[in-house]
Amino acid sequence: MNALLPSRLCVAVLLASSLLGGCMVGPDYHKPAAPMSTTFKEAQGWKAASPQDELPKGPWWELYQDPQLNALTAQVQLNNQNVALYAAQYRQALALVRESRADLFPTLSGTASSTRSETGTGSSSSSTSSSGGVSKEHSASLSLSWEADIWGKLRRTVEEDRASAQASAADLANATLSAQSSLAQDYFQLRILDQRIALYRETITGYERYLQIIQNKYDEQISSRADLATGKTQLQSAQASMLDLQWQRAQYEHAIALLIGKAPADFALAADPGWKYHVPSIPLGVPSRLLERRPDIAAAERDMAAANAAVGVATAAYYPDLTLSASGGYQSSTLSNLFSVPNRFWSIGPSLTGTLLDFGATKAAVEQARHAYDAKVATYRQTVLTGLGEVEDYLVELRTLEPELEARRNSAQSAEESASVSRDQYEAGVIDYLDVATTQATSLSERQTLLSLVATQLVTSVQLQAALGGSWTGE
Repeated sequence: MNALLPSRLCVAVLLASSLLGGCMVGPDYHKPAAPMSTTFKEAQGWKAASPQDELPKGPWWELYQDPQLNALTAQVQLNNQNVALYAAQYRQALALVRESRADLFPTLSGTASSTRSETGTGSSSSSTSSSGGVSKEHSASLSLSWEADIWGKLRRTVEEDRASAQASAADLANATLSAQSSLAQDYFQLRILDQRIALYRETITGYERYLQIIQNKYDEQISSRADLATGKTQLQSAQASMLDLQWQRAQYEHAIALLIGKAPADFALAADPGWKYHVPSIPLGVPSRLLERRPDIAAAERDMAAANAAVGVATAAYYPDLTLSASGGYQSSTLSNLFSVPNRFWSIGPSLTGTLLDFGATKAAVEQARHAYDAKVATYRQTVLTGLGEVEDYLVELRTLEPELEARRNSAQSAEESASVSRDQYEAGVIDYLDVATTQATSLSERQTLLSLVATQLVTSVQLQAALGGSWTGE
């Protein structure tokens, strides 16, 4: 079937590709400048990781040196359904790139048919009749069509879809980082709640013991009814506070289950009152590194590139489309000699199609694409500013928490010493139990507040890790 695709068509296709392939309408993409400072304002006095070469080069959560956290976080990428959603969208974007790239090449289609037709019989007034006939027709053909990308419309489309796919990859990384960050924060909150609940249990045991002492003194008429009431109130208040923390812990456990793609009923995390935490030193780098490390910034930049390419696609509508096509095949009334030279047919020729009058529709489409690009530029710059602001916020919070924690530790120790002295004085009969209850309540409050501050420090540390882009790089 060499006659179906004459050699001159192939020559024409190759010549058109070489001569016309370099023309591209629309603006070429140049990344706009982003609002960027040279240093982080709140990094002054920041305790940098030293030496940074000793830090793990793997996932950021390994810096916290918690095997349970490592095991849970690894499940996020495998089982989290929100991450699975973005992964599917990324694969969809890759398929779209392959589809648009295929438009750059000729399309070959084939057709085979076999038809049978019959004409009916009719009668006249003279009662004469004429008989109809049966006809058969068989055909087989191939057709080749290729749109010459004279103005770069197809290449701009590939460029747009490729940038969109890269943005989708960054969206996937951002969704993964967000889920991992949420899991780490929930995990640390849960572990601190374990310690706070254990502290209440220890305190309740002490209150129960002292309530028995008060009861014995009351029975011996050594202590007043007011002391007994105070002891009971103190014990019941601590029991109620512990129950309040238990339902909070349960909710964090449920949240972790959802983040790793499990039903809450199928997941349990055993309490660990003796859990030891580690707050790592985090390498900051310079602000410009955010452009490489934060996936949301990378996604915004790729969206901007896609919008720029869309301007070229819209601009190409001003110019006509050139399509080169050829077709050929065989057609015969008998199947036995279908593929013979006398039954051959073919056609070849270009077609030029363009809009002559659209009352400004093309101009409006180009303006729309340009304004959409401007919107993406604004979104990109705002995303950069948001990233800078988040880092600064978490830096100042962590820097302030360090001396605050030290002051709270000293305060908790002093309150515990005061409570111990008041208990000794009560047992010696020097003071009423109301004074003991006051110092014990202060001690419990200081120790609970200290643990809450530790939770805040750990959560803020995770938030800073995420604000710096985690372990992800745009490479």
